[in-house]
Amino acid sequence: MGQVLDKFHGKEWKKKQIRKISDKVYERITVQSGSATLTFENLYIAVLLVYNDINKLLPGPHFDPPSKEQVRSMMQECDFNLDGELDHEEFVEFIQRLTTDTLIVVSQGLIVTLVVAPTVAMTTKKATEGVPGVGKVVQKLPNSIYASLVTLAIVLFQTSREEV
Repeated sequence: MGQVLDKFHGKEWKKKQIRKISDKVYERITVQSGSATLTFENLYIAVLLVYNDINKLLPGPHFDPPSKEQVRSMMQECDFNLDGELDHEEFVEFIQRLTTDTLIVVSQGLIVTLVVAPTVAMTTKKATEGVPGVGKVVQKLPNSIYASLVTLAIVLFQTSREEV
């Protein structure tokens, strides 16, 4: 249960995941291009790769990457040294700004899960108490433990479904 709750630590966990994704993508693009900075073309490829990884790794709905115009506009905002390319720290800031809305949607999905799951748990507990064989076991479980188990099962189901 502790490992599942680690995923719900909020912004810090999500920022850490975005940073890991950003670092991995930046390294991949710079190694392939042979340059230590990202041109607009490489930046757009990097954005597509970041969104691909976000859609694979973070729970919640899939997100469409921004348009080239949006990327170009944000690139100008994050190009602090005004050289027309983004270095590693500028890229990390760029991705943090770009994915702010994404993280909010992911958080909302997790909150819905955490509110709905205990309600579902209590409803199913009452329904299964009359089932022969299972009913006695369910009756002996405290409500808090039963709700935690059902919540864990729902979270595991959601994450396994998203990985497919």
